[in-house]
Amino acid sequence: MTSQSQGIHQLLQAEKRAKDKLEEAKKRKGKRLKQAKEEAMVEIDQYRMQRDKQFRLKQSKIMGSQSNLSDEIEEQTLEKIQELNGHYNKYMESVMNQLLSMVCDMKPEIHVNYRATN
Repeated sequence: MTSQSQGIHQLLQAEKRAKDKLEEAKKRKGKRLKQAKEEAMVEIDQYRMQRDKQFRLKQSKIMGSQSNLSDEIEEQTLEKIQELNGHYNKYMESVMNQLLSMVCDMKPEIHVNYRATN
């Protein structure tokens, strides 16, 4: 009976050791999964930063060219306004004289179709 209880005792100890090893393996697995997750997050953050940097570079190139385009348009607009103001100042006096002469210098004439009725 002692040999039987010794055998049972050995089996219980072996079972306990197996259970301990299983728990230890589970802990190592959990620890490794956690470590792998952290490594993946670091890689994701690096990739995200890289792509964000590329996006900002492209965006600055595009926005830079747009600002150059808007500067050109503004410059052309100012030139056109100056040109129109120059034409206005150049021709204003002659146009005003023409208008005034048409309004003030009237030559009364009898219309061609007018018939005198007596």
